[in-house]
Amino acid sequence: MRRIRLAKACVVLIVAISCAYAGARALPSHASDDRMIADGTPGHAGGRLVIALRSEPKTLNPALALDEPSRDVIRCLTADLIHINRESLKTEPALAKSWSVSRDGRQYTLQLRRGLRFSDGEPFNADDVIFSFQIYLDEKVDSSQRDLLIVGGKPITVVKVNDFAVRFELAQPYAAAERLFDSIAILPRHLLESGYRDGTFSRAWSLSMPPSQFAGLGPFRLKEYIAGQRVVLERNPYYWKADRAGNQLPYLNEIVFLFVPSEDAQVIRFQSGDTDVLSRFSADNFAVLQKQQATKGYHLDDLGAGLEYNFLFFNMNDLAAQGPPEIAKKQVWFQDLRFRQAVSAAIDRAGIVRLVYNGRATPLWDQVTPGNKLWLDEKIAHPARSLEQARQLLESAGFSWKSDGALVDPHGNSVEFSILTSSSNAQRTKIATIVQDDLSQLGMTVQVVPLEFHALVDRLTNTYNYEAAVMGLVSGDADPTSEMNVWLSSGETHLWHPRQEKPATAWESEMDRLMQQQLVTLDYAKRKNLYDRVQEIVAEDLPIICLVSPNILVGAANRVGNFRPAILVPYALWNIEQLYVQ
Repeated sequence: MRRIRLAKACVVLIVAISCAYAGARALPSHASDDRMIADGTPGHAGGRLVIALRSEPKTLNPALALDEPSRDVIRCLTADLIHINRESLKTEPALAKSWSVSRDGRQYTLQLRRGLRFSDGEPFNADDVIFSFQIYLDEKVDSSQRDLLIVGGKPITVVKVNDFAVRFELAQPYAAAERLFDSIAILPRHLLESGYRDGTFSRAWSLSMPPSQFAGLGPFRLKEYIAGQRVVLERNPYYWKADRAGNQLPYLNEIVFLFVPSEDAQVIRFQSGDTDVLSRFSADNFAVLQKQQATKGYHLDDLGAGLEYNFLFFNMNDLAAQGPPEIAKKQVWFQDLRFRQAVSAAIDRAGIVRLVYNGRATPLWDQVTPGNKLWLDEKIAHPARSLEQARQLLESAGFSWKSDGALVDPHGNSVEFSILTSSSNAQRTKIATIVQDDLSQLGMTVQVVPLEFHALVDRLTNTYNYEAAVMGLVSGDADPTSEMNVWLSSGETHLWHPRQEKPATAWESEMDRLMQQQLVTLDYAKRKNLYDRVQEIVAEDLPIICLVSPNILVGAANRVGNFRPAILVPYALWNIEQLYVQ
């Protein structure tokens, strides 16, 4: 009996010494050897981080969240099976400690970590994985993740091997299958199954629910929500990651998300020290903050190009059945490659970088930005702006100029059209204005029409009542599969000739073949060659005229440790479990 008491005393002493080290926490007694050891410098335990959100989250339900504020909070509360490391852009273990792939590339068997618990203390096992994917694949739930889980036209099948192993069966080989699991948050069956069975799942996990009704596998858990003011998260005592020194993560006691409705207001709060981290802000505000970073106790980072590409595109839809006839008349211009080439040649991309982004952006000639080093095609030409070349292209297409310099088509019609843009995005409105000025130098009359975002999307995807538009897309991943819905002719975000039953042009048919082929090609070098050709088609045939990629700009208070921002969302908070305050 004395030996047992002595052993307990030694354990207490060891825990006390461990907790004294840098204020770190020892691992709880329930933690298993399957815990994940995170890279990074060991930090200090305690304190809280304050972050501003542009609006209130709409939900804490991962299967239903569409808005970015909801997703920002959910990422702190949940975990996925396999994770994309935001620094390396490669996959790494998460809730699954390892996995194997069948020879034909159609079966993935994942070994789950043992001994893990949700933030309410309930154990995690394969049944939670099976239940989660049942939710995501259910058409009635209508989760945005469902499309990602359809491979070869069929939903992924999930089979329980044992309590800590699951097998995913695919209809065909899928080159990026590992990446599918990133951001598919695993849900607690013990809390959500009854609501799913009785048809109330769509109402589950609103922000007004008691925190005790929520549980996740992320580094934090819900503590408090005050409508119109803030969401507060507290440290998850059951979290399954530790640092290299063996201290349990996360370091922070709390995260506070404040609701701050505008970028300028967020910048002021950050500048005054009310918040600790800032991202998704403009180059103009970066310049304002930069002047005082030496004296205000914060620092800024410019990460260079991210995965966002902004572009101009014309209405090349089939308007035979619907759409204003006056637009159909102008489509003769838009569908002529020489016209699109002339417009591209006339646009001053360097001017957009300088005037809209204060130099903190990169000009583009195709959709893959320099930030995507794994897939960038360096063979794509970057021709300088040339009004002379633009004029030659227009002349070859039968256009000419009146005595007053106005451009007319072969039938004598003045070349006039409008460019739609989102009124809530100041940068894209400025881009459209610069394009307007550039094209006026070719004799084109262009009007810029800012619209409320939802009205803009309705015109682009439903009524087709537009002539041209400036838009931007942000790839959710560096891998080409994240762009399938854009480049496939049948894709939901295919902005030209949308909703096609078959490709409208030979180059779209080729693009379909290439995108489908890269999807099932398991060798990276071969996939790279296929996707390089897709980029070349975009640069040559100009379904969209790529213009610029803004740099990723972030900031953090000097007291925030382990701050390592990356070009994939969430830019500043991807390693939230390792952030600490000094």
